[in-house]
Amino acid sequence: MNSRRVVSQGLRRCAGVSLLGLLASAVLVFAQGAPAGRGVQAGQPGRGPAETLVSPEVHPDRTVTFRLYAPKAAEVTITGDWMATLEARTGGTAKMTRSADGVWSFTSPPLEPTVHLYFFTLDGLNIADPVNPFIKLRNRTSGSLVEVPGSPPPVWQLQQTPRGTVDINWRRSAVYNDEHPFAVYLPPGYRTGSARYPVLYLVHGGGDIFSSWVTPGAANVILDNLIAQKKAVPMIIVMPYNGSNYPNLPLEQGGAAGNAAARFEQYLLKELIPYVDANYRTLADRKNRAMAGLSAGGGATYNVGLKHTGLFSQFGFFSSGAITGEAAARYPELASAKAAAGKLDLIWISYGRQDPNYKGAEAFSAALTKNGVKHTYVTRDGGHVWPVWRWSLAEFAPLLFRNR
Repeated sequence: MNSRRVVSQGLRRCAGVSLLGLLASAVLVFAQGAPAGRGVQAGQPGRGPAETLVSPEVHPDRTVTFRLYAPKAAEVTITGDWMATLEARTGGTAKMTRSADGVWSFTSPPLEPTVHLYFFTLDGLNIADPVNPFIKLRNRTSGSLVEVPGSPPPVWQLQQTPRGTVDINWRRSAVYNDEHPFAVYLPPGYRTGSARYPVLYLVHGGGDIFSSWVTPGAANVILDNLIAQKKAVPMIIVMPYNGSNYPNLPLEQGGAAGNAAARFEQYLLKELIPYVDANYRTLADRKNRAMAGLSAGGGATYNVGLKHTGLFSQFGFFSSGAITGEAAARYPELASAKAAAGKLDLIWISYGRQDPNYKGAEAFSAALTKNGVKHTYVTRDGGHVWPVWRWSLAEFAPLLFRNR
């Protein structure tokens, strides 16, 4: 059975909820997190620490206190993406301090106004924050998120602007032989108008799920704000489930890296793009179709998108897997400015300077420069983390669909 649900961005501030719970109730609400300055649940008189605990608590100076009630634990640490170093892709680890009542706590330094991923390690067991419902769901392990507000709010945080919607689709996939989900962002005015729009296919990273670009990624919020500021062209964003992330699949179902790319290619070309063009008001030509992704999603953009320049004209690689100096020799369009002309309208590459894989992107950029292929390569502080990818989308989206 095929079904579709519509999620209004106006609901994003309601209450953080697990996607599993949403699916069970057929209600889909994506949350930005608990309000700044307080935790998930206010304390109630007469209740113990487990019921009254506040975590995370965002302070006015943008420091954040994290707490875990674990009176029998011998050691508790916290891992946060703001601690990212070249040795740790997703963050460093710090010890938490235990109080007399069994509450472990840690207060961060002032954090960038954006989303931050963290989790606790309790006597060797990694767990999400049990009193914070703002969760980053993954195929295997899930972590907790905290949104640190900025003033004025950055482009990835809610502002008083017209808001689009997000469709959640379940479609039977012959390629994957399952009910395959994907999300579709529709810009403000889509529901009430008749205009057609260009489309960005935006792919998540390894281990993540189709909703990742909405929940920690805030792609819909970013585009609403950019469109309202007239910095981006109104567009549709399709966020597929990157099939290369399926754990434990046999080879014939996409369980190996090379075969997974081939399976995702079949799904994208034979099922997803035809469905989107048939069911949404798209401008269905290469000038109006782009592809981008983070990490493994950037790898999919390279392995699948660049392979089909008859379908896509613009490409974004955010902390991308697959791109190296040698990768610039794979496709004929990357060989020279003449070969790229009319085929590659935009190549945009971004990386966090503390990401251990940045050297591959540097080498890819250097090879493109040597070949005379026009592209953009930008970096900022940060590791292999969502603050970098939110920033990447916010910088990349305004460049799309300008030369139609």
